Amino acid sequence: MTNDKKIYVALGVLAVLGGTLFALSKSAREDAAKHTPAGAQLPEIKVADADVEKIVKIQIDAPGKGKVTLEKQGDAWRLTAPIAYAASQANVKSLLDNLKQLKVKESIDKTAAAYAQHELDDVKATHVVAWAGADKKVDLYFGKSGSRGQMTRIGGQDGVWVSGGYSAWVYGRELKDWRDKEIAKFEDANAVSVAITNVNGSFAFAKNDDKWSGTFGGKPIAGFDPEKVKEMLRAYKTLAAEDFADEKTDADTGLDKPAATVAITLSGDGGTVKLAVGKTTGATGTSRFARREGAPSAFVIGSWSADWATAAEAKFAKADPAKPAAAPAASGDAPKPKKKK
Repeated sequence: MTNDKKIYVALGVLAVLGGTLFALSKSAREDAAKHTPAGAQLPEIKVADADVEKIVKIQIDAPGKGKVTLEKQGDAWRLTAPIAYAASQANVKSLLDNLKQLKVKESIDKTAAAYAQHELDDVKATHVVAWAGADKKVDLYFGKSGSRGQMTRIGGQDGVWVSGGYSAWVYGRELKDWRDKEIAKFEDANAVSVAITNVNGSFAFAKNDDKWSGTFGGKPIAGFDPEKVKEMLRAYKTLAAEDFADEKTDADTGLDKPAATVAITLSGDGGTVKLAVGKTTGATGTSRFARREGAPSAFVIGSWSADWATAAEAKFAKADPAKPAAAPAASGDAPKPKKKK
């Protein structure tokens, strides 16, 4: 086929696709017109910027996720149910920002008869309520989502509406994602010493004139690589939880007899970040349970951070150029036996 013919074929395909899209769009407009008579006034569900600033309490009941309650205390948001904990300020802000984007596009049904069909009944809908003091600013149910938009129900009113602007992931977070996951946050340049104790022995790292030295068992680490200390600090300077372990005992998590402890001392009034690291989270898991001294809860931290806490001496040494680089083994995993030929 010549290039000219290819171009003509491509143009023909585009024309067909364009016609199909136009037909679908026209059908959607005609369908909307059937449900929403010309001149019909649609309800306003978005929250004005000024009112969003006044919201102090939010309750979200999402199917399969349970009910969570967030309350503003002072300048910060806290999770108050089903557990009391500092909230993720960024995730609460995303929710509040989304309340400003909501907009009713059309009416589907003026009665309550179709709630179950559109997953707007009390069992399947995501129910969001927000208050500014005693004044209820938001009372919305969100159900099925489709090409037309988000099926929506307004609390205290009968009817099914289609709304736009709704972001399901903003309201349907797991409980752990409403919590503040920060464990530690510091500038790695402010670290002046690090002490690690694990089953392999005791490590001590000290910085003098921006140069790191390291010992293992009181002796200089063979082939010590200062860059490895910097890499380790990057793993801890913005340490965040993958999950929480509120319902587990210290025996469950291994924090009654930690597999490792880490103490990072910071310059000035930065204090010391002290972390205990326990068991891996499962038979094949490489993440580990951990707790920062003074924190109200045990966490789960990723293998990158945990592996530094449980490391052997060789992890802080320069690579041997005579040996081929091997893929790093996950912390707590036994080496796999070689298959016999």
